[in-house]
Amino acid sequence: MVFHVVAVGRIRDAGIRASCDEYIRRAGRGLTIVEREIADAGRRGGTASEKRRRERDLLRKAIPSRAQTVALTRTGHAVTSRELADRVQRWRESARDVALLLGGAHGLDPELVAACDAQISLSPLTLPHDLARLMLLEQLYRASTLLDGHPYHKGG
Repeated sequence: MVFHVVAVGRIRDAGIRASCDEYIRRAGRGLTIVEREIADAGRRGGTASEKRRRERDLLRKAIPSRAQTVALTRTGHAVTSRELADRVQRWRESARDVALLLGGAHGLDPELVAACDAQISLSPLTLPHDLARLMLLEQLYRASTLLDGHPYHKGG
């Protein structure tokens, strides 16, 4: 089973890219994570809603068939690191791939969010999508360490 981080846009900042790669590498001991980047709708041409719809269509094509889908949104269900680890364990036990969807500058299309199996919030704050991806990858790594009894997680 594979965790697919399906994200709008490329990470251009070399430091954030290196950190993302490092968490994917570390998580590889307990989780298989694959990033799938789709093109953002760009700065020109259309309203935010139209851009979300174009990105929605590209995201749908990038989701592996039969994968469970999870939208990462500011308004999704807030989870602790421990609760995310518990979800990761249930997802692993289901043996179905999981696609974690991250939107671009305008977020995810509401129709796509509603069609997902779950909605999770990394924070109620509005985050730059590069930073949100880094946070997601770190939390997946943290979940794997929690499940493996590794001392990385210092939370309660």
